Amino acid sequence: MSGGSAVLQPPADAVKPVRHPEAPAPGELLGAHYGQCFGCGGEQPHGLRLAARAGEGVSLTAEFTVQPAHQGAPGLAHGGVLATALDETLGSLNWLLRTIAVTGRLETDFVRPVPVGTTLHLEAEVTAVAGRKIYSTATGRIDGPDGPVAVRADALFIEVEVQHFVDNGRPEEIRAAMDDPDRIRRARAFEVNP
Repeated sequence: MSGGSAVLQPPADAVKPVRHPEAPAPGELLGAHYGQCFGCGGEQPHGLRLAARAGEGVSLTAEFTVQPAHQGAPGLAHGGVLATALDETLGSLNWLLRTIAVTGRLETDFVRPVPVGTTLHLEAEVTAVAGRKIYSTATGRIDGPDGPVAVRADALFIEVEVQHFVDNGRPEEIRAAMDDPDRIRRARAFEVNP
């Protein structure tokens, strides 16, 4: 993105991101981090059901198809839904770092309309890490991974502890997620929600 705010520019002491050794292999489907997540969960009837795949390094690809429930103007995706898709994609990068992080800032450029029925193809990567701050960028294209750019975003995620969710989430959902016997699902539930 051009002209992004200063807060999205990594400081001089930022380091190159390092993929966690236990991160999913390139090409592997990441799956939903939480069933009730509007962005990637399968338990939301009008959710995006965004599907992300690990890429090389600290990158991934994702896609979702714009449904009638996602429209703003007649026949076009709502800008907030597109921003959600970008946020979900960027947040999924944290699983490759095996870091629990929340969105601190998201700046989005809407380049062209995205019609209902279109599959949005997203690419994202972590560009730098500075202490608890994770800098990342994403691009969404229509008509295929090499199609015209429709949306772009830069983001800043902040690393947090699980206690952030315990202190701020609804107790019944927190308990259910923490009691999940599947260790991976339990860890992923707290990976990207603000």
